[in-house]
Order: sequence, then structure tokens, then C-alpha cells
Amino acid sequence: MNKEGISIGVIGPDPIVKKIRETLKSFPSFQPVFQVYQHEDEVPELAEKLQCQAEVLLFSGYLPYRKAKEQLDFKLPVHYVPLTGNGLYRALFRLWAIRPLKRVSIDTLPKQMVDQTVHELGTSCLEAAYFDYFSAPSDEEIVRFHLDHFYRGACDAALTGIQSVADRLTEMNVPNEWILPTVQDITISLERALLSTETRRRKESQIVVGLITIDDSHRMMERRVSEHELQKVRLEIHRMVLDYVESLDGHLTSLGGDEYLFFTTRGTFERVTRGYKYIPLLREVNQTFHMSLSLGVGFGLSANEAGTHARLALLQAKESGGNICFIVREDRSVIGPVEMAHPMVYDLSVTDPGLLKKAKEAGMTAAYMSKLMAQVARAGKMDYTAQELATILGITVRSTHRILLQWMDAGLVTVVGAEKITSRGRPRQIYRLSFLADPKEMTMRPPLLSIECSMTTEPIS
Repeated sequence: MNKEGISIGVIGPDPIVKKIRETLKSFPSFQPVFQVYQHEDEVPELAEKLQCQAEVLLFSGYLPYRKAKEQLDFKLPVHYVPLTGNGLYRALFRLWAIRPLKRVSIDTLPKQMVDQTVHELGTSCLEAAYFDYFSAPSDEEIVRFHLDHFYRGACDAALTGIQSVADRLTEMNVPNEWILPTVQDITISLERALLSTETRRRKESQIVVGLITIDDSHRMMERRVSEHELQKVRLEIHRMVLDYVESLDGHLTSLGGDEYLFFTTRGTFERVTRGYKYIPLLREVNQTFHMSLSLGVGFGLSANEAGTHARLALLQAKESGGNICFIVREDRSVIGPVEMAHPMVYDLSVTDPGLLKKAKEAGMTAAYMSKLMAQVARAGKMDYTAQELATILGITVRSTHRILLQWMDAGLVTVVGAEKITSRGRPRQIYRLSFLADPKEMTMRPPLLSIECSMTTEPIS
């Protein structure tokens, strides 16, 4: 953890603090200070102690957060990790693994969230009794609520979001499960905490410099039949790079010798790349021309410093074999390699030989077809704007318009209407993916999730 990181105070019981500590490894900008409590009554004192040490506070849940807010007047951003349906899924699964459930008693979670989770699980026969956790109850009141329902036979097990309540119920041999936040819940809370800090807001307008080069450009020259063909490829790559920099609201300059320089701001760069996790440009060039680019991105407190760091990042990318991106931050710490595409991979089958031939002739790759089929099967609709398709395919809007023209010429896509927008500008055309069958008749195997490992990852820094 670098010394210039953003200090964050974390308060919670030991099991949750351990999960937060592990998740914080993906947030190298944070410099955490941990305070572990045995009971919620200790929280205000611990929070007061951390106020002078941290730039932002994160509580493990709503109850400790509320106890601290009731007694302290905070002068810094304060957040908590909410319990969501994700944690409830885990708790129900663990209980169902032991015994079948028909009735449960629940505290901490609102009725609407539980009902929605139960409905999604397809277990509408599960009955639940709810405790009003907004009424600022004591642990004794909550324990009595669960005991009363269990001894009356009104529930088979208890679900609680409070460790001390779970411990008491376990001592009294009442089947129960402590609802814990998931890694996803913690990650989202950490991102919100990070975005609320003054240090982070100052970084929003920080300058970012990027350097892009074509790897092994001499091989490109050897493969092309003529100088005319070579220039056409270079122009097309330049257009793709220009489209990508446009999505960053940046400025692009060609340095000659197959190298490009761009400028943008850190806030925009992080939002477009989804926290340094999504750069489709490199894969798009690789799939289109079977060529690779190297990308180096530099952060700095000045343009000169950011440019120097961009060059260091580019050297790191080239030394790693190219077709990759690295980021060097203002303290010269390195983030990378950055993922080149969305981590969701769909395993879909297309068996119609006529459709496959038609799609291939129109430049529709198997990857594009799989993503579109997955979207139609999931959403149940076949009409999309170019902006929506760009998001689905992971490419720029300009590239999407270009390939849509090819698909329309091949009869794979048709225009079925226009979407009126409130701001000025022309209405957006709506395209129908007519090459696909009725989405209700489509069969799709479950998506396979592939997780690409990185040397260093950082959701938002």
C-alpha cells in the first residue's frame, strides 16, 4: 500500500472485516485502518477514534452505522456495507443444505427484498416472519423474536444480520444463519466510499496521457501486397483509434511511425474503462486485422509527469509481448495488465449453415453473434439502437454504425423505426436483429464466466 494512499477507516466484526481486508487488495489507492468490535455498543467510541485518522469511514453494516450516526457528528464521508439479496441467497443455500425449509424468521432485511429473493428462487412456498429493524431494537428484543417463533413452531430456522444475535441463537440450539455481505456488496461500497473522498474528487480532473503503438509494424508491411493496401490498413487503424479516443472525450495526435498520443482526464478514463477493466480497442484491432497494439497510460500531477509515465507503461506493455495495456500512476506504481474485453463469455451454438455463411460474408464474427444471441435470449427483445448495440458488442458507436451498414446490406438487420430523444439531434434509428429466430424459441446454455487474472487490479483509483 503506497504511503500517499487515501486513508479509510473500517469498523466491523472480525469475519466481515477479514472479507473487507481481502477485497481492499483490489483498491491500491486505499490505505486502510481497521477497528474490530465484539458488540455494536463499542462502535461509537471506535468511530470517534478513527475520525482523526481517516478521510472516509466504512461500517460493516447498517446497525453499526446507525449507532455511530446517533452519537457522533461526522465531518467526513461515512458509508456502510448494505445487506442485499446476494447475502440472502448464500444464507438460504447454507440452511437448505442442512434441512428443508418451510418457515423462517428474519431480521435486518426488509420484507420487499426477501420476497423478491424468494420469488426469484422459485420457492414461493417459503413463509417468513419479519422483525422491524428500523425501530432501533436491542439484541435481546431480536433474540426473543426469533426464540418465540422457533419454540411456537412458527419457523424452522432464523436468519439474522447481527453476529451477536447469531451467537446467542447458536448457544440456545436454534438453527440459524448469519447473513453476511458478499464480495460484490463490499466492492460496490468501497467504490462509493472512494468516490466520496476529497482526494478522489481532485483526481477527477487530473490529466491522463496515453501512448499507442502498432506492434511489429514491419510484419504488417511484409504481409501487404501493395503500398496502397498498406496505407488503407493504417488509415483504418487510425480511424479505430480516433473512435476510441473520441469515446474518452480526449484529443488524439499521430506521432508518425505507427505511434499515437492522446490526452483525456482521469475521471472520464476511469468511467469509460469501467475502473481500468475494459479496453475493447486492442481486441477490436486484433480481430479485424490480426494485428496487435500496445497501450501505455500515464497518470501524473503535471502533463510532463503523465507523459513520462505513459512511456514507462508502454515499455512495460511491449516487454510483456504486446497486445496489452499497462498503467503507471503518479507514484510510479503499475496497474496491469488491463483486461481487453468484457469478462463475460457466452457459450452459444449456431448450427444453421446458411445463416453462418451469410453472417461470415457480412463480417459478423462468431463473438458478435454469440453476444447478440445471449442478449436476445436474456432480454427477450430483438430491437436495439446503435448505442445499445455498441454497449453489447463492446465497440464504439461509430464502429457499430459501420458494421450495421454491412449487416443491413446482407439482410441480417433491418430498420424498424426511430427513437425520439429529448435533446437536440436526429432521432436514433432502431434496428431489428432479423437474422435471429424468435427469442422464446432460442436455446441457450448457461453462460460461462471467465475471470482474467491481473498482476494488479483496481476497480477505481
